[in-house]
Amino acid sequence: MKKYIKWGIWVLVIIVIASFFVGTYNSLVDKKAEVEKSWSNVENQYQRRAELIPNLVATVKGYANHEQQTLIETVEARAKSMSTTINVDELTDENIAKFQKAQAELGQGIGRLLAIGESYPDLKASQNFLNLQDELAGTENRITKARYEFNEVVKEYNVYVQKFPRNLIAGMFGYTPKSYFAADAGAEKAPVVAF
Repeated sequence: MKKYIKWGIWVLVIIVIASFFVGTYNSLVDKKAEVEKSWSNVENQYQRRAELIPNLVATVKGYANHEQQTLIETVEARAKSMSTTINVDELTDENIAKFQKAQAELGQGIGRLLAIGESYPDLKASQNFLNLQDELAGTENRITKARYEFNEVVKEYNVYVQKFPRNLIAGMFGYTPKSYFAADAGAEKAPVVAF
């Protein structure tokens, strides 16, 4: 009888340990999927912004034919931003910085296009141009929200992956901490507005 009790205890211990491993692994999979989903939302918002650019360029082009260089640079920045992608397994500080750099270049191009709009009263009054400005402003807000939500999901994932004893299981299966989106260099300084 004692032999069966010992075996029963060992079976129970093995079941508890196996349940812990399975539960932890499944939670890691769920949390990684949340990071992937959140990253996809960030990319989706940047994609939305990139898709607005051709409409903005076409609207500006009709009014500002001599501003060709700005139009070309913006289209090139759009192409570069769309070709700069990161797989969720490669979310390192360096890769996110490259992604942000490409997106910042596109943002500068958009800023120059909007400045051209300010120089042309007819363009500035164009309903298409005004609608595009509103769409871009809304998109920038969506990008900010998606980046914030991404950082929240990454924080939750990183904490889960790094806590003991889950960190042992995470390490065994290759689950490593992910990098956050950080503010662009110089973002801590307020822009100077000249009159």
